[in-house]
Amino acid sequence: MIYFDNAATTFPKPQTVLKSVINGIRIYGGNAGRSGHQLSLRTSQKIYEVRSKLGDFFHVSPEQVIFTSNCTQALNMAIKGVMLDGGHIILSNLEHNSVIRPIHTLAEKRLIEYDVATVYEGDTERTLRSFASYLRRDTRAIVCTHASNVTGTILPIAELGQLCRQQGILLIVDAAQTAGVLPLDLPKMNIDILCTAGHKGLYGITGTGLMVLNTDCRLSTLMEGGTGSLSNELSQPDFLPDRYESGTINTVGILSLEGGLAHINRLGLPRIYQYEWELCRTLYQGVQEYDRVKICTPFETLGDRAPIFLFNIKGLSSTEVVEQLSRRGFCLRGGLQCSPLAHDSLGTNPDGAVRFSPSVFNRKQEVFALIREIRQMSR
Repeated sequence: MIYFDNAATTFPKPQTVLKSVINGIRIYGGNAGRSGHQLSLRTSQKIYEVRSKLGDFFHVSPEQVIFTSNCTQALNMAIKGVMLDGGHIILSNLEHNSVIRPIHTLAEKRLIEYDVATVYEGDTERTLRSFASYLRRDTRAIVCTHASNVTGTILPIAELGQLCRQQGILLIVDAAQTAGVLPLDLPKMNIDILCTAGHKGLYGITGTGLMVLNTDCRLSTLMEGGTGSLSNELSQPDFLPDRYESGTINTVGILSLEGGLAHINRLGLPRIYQYEWELCRTLYQGVQEYDRVKICTPFETLGDRAPIFLFNIKGLSSTEVVEQLSRRGFCLRGGLQCSPLAHDSLGTNPDGAVRFSPSVFNRKQEVFALIREIRQMSR
């Protein structure tokens, strides 16, 4: 099988990740922060090393890196942590269900109100005006994706962050599609809370995620419990990262992120992005002249979007296309990609579209093979 579904999770994983996972099982078997014996202390030290490397990667202090089980958990912690006391929040029309569902749930319970701002691709000023038009006296935060998991559209995060600074509200960013592909400097980009998956562009194993803080705001906790610290007190610790990390952490998964970072740092973010973007452009150029292929995301200028390419074949549903390609040895994703708002903006809801998302492990020859199959299917 040729795998082009890296926006869902990266595969294969680098050898550095495999090595880190094995070390997590063979060497670092203690429960971090839960005892004073050597195995626990060794594991605690290793976890801190990984936390420090991730802090450097996002330009924050180690204790501001919070480990979660996935990006969805991180987003729920951030959104509900800010909004449980009520108020108003603004999101974009390109959001994943991991953003819109927790917000909609709070709104259904009449705990908060929200508005959806329109993103105008390629027009930063118009996009900023759209978000600004929904600002209210009780607005607590803007939450938006860094890049859409459907269209690949990159939002003007730094400018939105500046708007939030001016208004005294928080910016929460979903970087599931960009961490490990595009630079993310939280202080420089004015991001207060960044949430991301560990198993996508960071190349960690599934069951890993991050909530990275660049704010002194203390979020309401969604879970309390054992932290290995202040065990004689009934209240949850108020210091980081313990406040948001209750229960035994995923040592093996966290160590896999160290292996992923080693792979990213060896290649460099510019090289990763340009290579994956070039694979998308190759597919775009290869199918753009086929009459029955409907291109949903034109891929013309480097830097316009994350390395995602979306298309349909007229006369076939996106799920039919994916099923046929799967029988021919290709892994892509059809449907709505858990992002109905983005498909509403494209006019592809409810049928969705076929998403192509490569990684550095793919080769142009594999893209050429996919083009040949699409050509056969489109005849």
